[in-house]
Amino acid sequence: MKKLINQNPKITSRWALGIIPFFLIGIIYLMASNARLAENPDDKLLPSFASIGAAVNRMAFEPSKRTGEYLMVADTVSSLKRLIIGVGVSALTALLLGVFMGAIPYVRANLSPLVTAISLIPPMAILPILFITFGLGELSKVMLIVIGIAPFLIRDTLQRVLDIPQEQLIKAQTLGANTWQIIVRVIFPQVMPRLLAAIRLSLGAAWLFLIAAEAIASTDGLGYRIFLVRRYMAMDVILPYVAWITLLAFAIDYILNRLSKRLYPWFHAGV
Repeated sequence: MKKLINQNPKITSRWALGIIPFFLIGIIYLMASNARLAENPDDKLLPSFASIGAAVNRMAFEPSKRTGEYLMVADTVSSLKRLIIGVGVSALTALLLGVFMGAIPYVRANLSPLVTAISLIPPMAILPILFITFGLGELSKVMLIVIGIAPFLIRDTLQRVLDIPQEQLIKAQTLGANTWQIIVRVIFPQVMPRLLAAIRLSLGAAWLFLIAAEAIASTDGLGYRIFLVRRYMAMDVILPYVAWITLLAFAIDYILNRLSKRLYPWFHAGV
């Protein structure tokens, strides 16, 4: 008999097993909501699915009476723009610094202590400094994302470079490759899929820093809207916004995973 540890579900089974927990959460929420609404029809903590649907329709498919915008769409565009810029700058910084620090010992000795020190600073603690330095505009929000995840990405990329077998570097030098050729032809191809994996792991933190910045100083964005309506206990708006953020994060993670598998199939060969 095949051991349980060696049994792998088929694609359809994986989808079914993955959906079951979400289905159970929905059932539990529905039961709890019905129980609370039966005691108090005006209860706002666990609104009914009908109330949530009406709020989604109002926020996403009806123009605002004040601005004429579709608020959920406008908030999504603003937040995604900040997130993509912040994560993109962080990834580019990590690729350049991480690779050069890992490949060149003098650069590593010079910058590694600084990067380590910055990575240990709680990003939320310096949020007031960012607002004072960069103002309340877009730059401060993007910089919070960069400061929050770039040091982690740099340190992870550095470690991935150091993990490359020395035999590969020695063989490349034996064949006449200079430092730049080794970096471009040997190190970059092996680091890129690992950098994409690190970006996927850092997406949760990036969303956290983005929402925190939007909640404190912004006039649009998903985080701004959640903290704006919280004073009214508008859970029918907050819950779908949280679910939408989760769906966006999942979609970005899925896209990065598919991109990595398409560009670097050898990295996922054993998965």
